[in-house]
Amino acid sequence: MKKTFRVPDMECPNCAMHLEGLEDELPGIRQINASYKKQIMEVEFDESKLSIEQIITAANLLGYHPENISK
Repeated sequence: MKKTFRVPDMECPNCAMHLEGLEDELPGIRQINASYKKQIMEVEFDESKLSIEQIITAANLLGYHPENISK
């Protein structure tokens, strides 16, 4: 499954790198692409191992507040 999140508090390249680091921390994530310029994070993950809520919670712990904008 692939979901797109708006991350309004992602303001620099380091912010994007921090969020992309979740790829190594959360089981079930296949890929994360974050753009601080667009304030968008795209996450491809295995929904049988990980939920959207778990992704949002993990980002919250890093200090970011993603909003699911996928349909």
